Amino acid sequence: MSTTSTVTAHETSGSIKVKAEEKQEQTEYKYAHLLPTFPKDEHYPPLEPFEHVDPGHRALQHPNPRQFLENAKVSQLTPPAGEEIRGVNLATLTNDERDELALEVAKRKVLVLRDQQDFIERGPDFWLEWGRHFGRLHIHPTSGHPDGYPHLHLVYRDKHSTFNYEHSDRTIATSWHSDVSYERQPPGLTTLFLVAAPETGGDTVFTSQVTTLRRLSPDFVAFLRTLRATHSAHEQAEFSRAGNRGGVVRREPVVHEHPVIRRHPVTGEEALYVNRQFTRRIVGFKKEESDAILNFLYDHIDRSIDSQVRTHWEPYTVVLWDNRVTAHSAILDFTEEGAVRHGIRITPQAERPIPANPDLKLN
Repeated sequence: MSTTSTVTAHETSGSIKVKAEEKQEQTEYKYAHLLPTFPKDEHYPPLEPFEHVDPGHRALQHPNPRQFLENAKVSQLTPPAGEEIRGVNLATLTNDERDELALEVAKRKVLVLRDQQDFIERGPDFWLEWGRHFGRLHIHPTSGHPDGYPHLHLVYRDKHSTFNYEHSDRTIATSWHSDVSYERQPPGLTTLFLVAAPETGGDTVFTSQVTTLRRLSPDFVAFLRTLRATHSAHEQAEFSRAGNRGGVVRREPVVHEHPVIRRHPVTGEEALYVNRQFTRRIVGFKKEESDAILNFLYDHIDRSIDSQVRTHWEPYTVVLWDNRVTAHSAILDFTEEGAVRHGIRITPQAERPIPANPDLKLN
């Protein structure tokens, strides 16, 4: 794994000299075949609904649902969420052990697995097979992907450019979100690893949306259970259409309603399900009313220090998290150093969010 590479995804400088240097760097970079591409002729139809069966359900029937951790060293990262695990090789887990892993992710929200060189070096075809065990793989409508592998989402920034969904007009770069929450069936168990990372900085921070919800007063939570909110892909699509990221939109943007509080299909836990990046409006409320509720919740999430897990990207680290019950953000504290941060995300979709209030109807 590279920690100090200085490569670029494609030629962005007007300088011939810089372009030549970039081309040489790409040739020498071990993971150049995983750099983001943005084919202009790549388009996909709208996503169709599908039935999702969470693999964690199967693990509930196992005599020991944590059998896969029998010879591992497991350290709790914080009481609300997070475990660091050493001694488990993700690449060799059986299907039953993958189911147990899914249940552990659902319960602990974030798993940080160290020493996963075997998993990372197996390459794209294996990563796709891995992801399909947990759900239908998502093709991101605007992000870069490795050539020939549209189901692999890339996070990428180098000294010349960024291909992430970033905005530079805020005083704080932290941007809490749940991945592509605008989809009718957003992701569940998600896998991310970095193949190039800054020597320092570039961590990822997670917050438990189960815990952020529990911090609220019971009467307010009861009120939130009655609410639906829209999540929109339009702003992200327009960001790309404006020439940012890679300038492509592979699938037309959508807007979907989700419950403000959702219930996890395996654990039954309730979690707050709004995020500043994609949530837009409380359904049925006037703009000022909606803004007041959502901005309070966004600020509450922003300040959720006592619900958070911060992951430092040691070489050959793989992080798994449940997008249904967490929010996360990259920490962009390395950008002035010009370092490379190059990650691969495997993003299986899950069920349509289940309202905590069974009487809540979604359009």
